[in-house]
Amino acid sequence: MSVDLSILDLAQVGPGETVADSFAASVDLARRAESWGYSRIWYAEHHNMRTIASAAPAVLIAHVAAHTDTIRLGSGGVMLPNHAPLTIAEQFGTLAELHPGRIDLGLGRAPGGDQKTFAALRRSMASADRFPQDVLELQGYLRGQSRVEGVAATPGDGTDVPLYILGSSLFGAQLAAALGLPYAFASHFAPQALEEAVALYRREFRPSDQHEAPYVIAGVGAIVDDDEAIAHDQLRQAKRQRVNALFARERRFTDAEADMILDEMPQGRQVDSMLTYCGVGTPTQVRDYLDWFTGHADADELIVASLAPDRSVWRNTFGHLAPAADAAPATGRPNADPPVTTV
Repeated sequence: MSVDLSILDLAQVGPGETVADSFAASVDLARRAESWGYSRIWYAEHHNMRTIASAAPAVLIAHVAAHTDTIRLGSGGVMLPNHAPLTIAEQFGTLAELHPGRIDLGLGRAPGGDQKTFAALRRSMASADRFPQDVLELQGYLRGQSRVEGVAATPGDGTDVPLYILGSSLFGAQLAAALGLPYAFASHFAPQALEEAVALYRREFRPSDQHEAPYVIAGVGAIVDDDEAIAHDQLRQAKRQRVNALFARERRFTDAEADMILDEMPQGRQVDSMLTYCGVGTPTQVRDYLDWFTGHADADELIVASLAPDRSVWRNTFGHLAPAADAAPATGRPNADPPVTTV
């Protein structure tokens, strides 16, 4: 690969697994990723989702950090409208003091759940409107330059934990550019505005103390197996799971019902659209796809989410793509048509 590779661990709770099983798998993956040469692992804040266990990213980061030595760990991201900036400064300041030089803080504007969940968190949808001001307040606490008179974050004050703006629209791109912060685009599930948002971010970027030049991290899905047929079967299973997560109500769809939705209904096209950027196939095929995607996204770094439902294929996807095993020379940023390994 010609750019750094990172991991987005969705902390999935697979069929027959417990939440504790998911956490154990995350620790195992982080230990392996450290030796495989990955730059970082991020965990995303999701609420009220039975198949995702990363509702409390700071706690999960602390657990994984205690079982690893060098890999960077962070949030991809903390949904800031759910929290007071001081609270997040204290949480991530604590992490930074415990694990110096290893902690990232990615920030998102979405609630990380539906409106009922937002209400249960004692927040209102209007909280998202304060996102730019809350980012600046949070940054002030971490830099020891509090914007709130008489209030300092302890821990947190002076740790200067690096901030990243996450987004899937032009809003996040504009904010990241204005603040001179790195920008991470969620193209692994919301691909529509990728090219426009990245172009806007690079065009409007203003240098800051944290970054002198724009820096783009692009999310991308991957399912890799030595047997191409297994990889594509895992993709089909992942799509069925997504149909159930998005559209099932009182009962789960059977595989036949999910396949009918995928093949014949608008909801199936919606699922396909969400997975626009997903490399599926053998290690060589997916590496070629990631090289293409790097150029297409104009990315400085890729953060890879394994979408395989099977735990061994999920883990081995990252092993097959491991940077330390990549002996191929850097090839720059190709921008031709994508290889034919995608959805």
